[in-house]
Amino acid sequence: MPIQQKTTHEEQLDFLKKIEGQVRGVQKMIGEKRYCVDILTQLHSIVGAILRVEDKIFKKHFEGCVIEAFKGKSELEKSKKIDEVIDLMNKFRKL
Repeated sequence: MPIQQKTTHEEQLDFLKKIEGQVRGVQKMIGEKRYCVDILTQLHSIVGAILRVEDKIFKKHFEGCVIEAFKGKSELEKSKKIDEVIDLMNKFRKL
């Protein structure tokens, strides 16, 4: 029996909307032919904001989905969660 997913990420929507605004700001900067360093600085800020959202979602995944699987009796579900986390870590390290 699969484990029900209870984790939500609604609180991240406000951060993502701010990031969306930052991206629109970079588009405007490019359209205005702004200085490269200013554009790069803004892009770096966006990347940092995305990584913070990623960290929060990853943490909630551990605190919710992964811990819930380990509280259950299914060894298969536990093994799946371990594999899932290892796969995520491998993907993230490639960036």
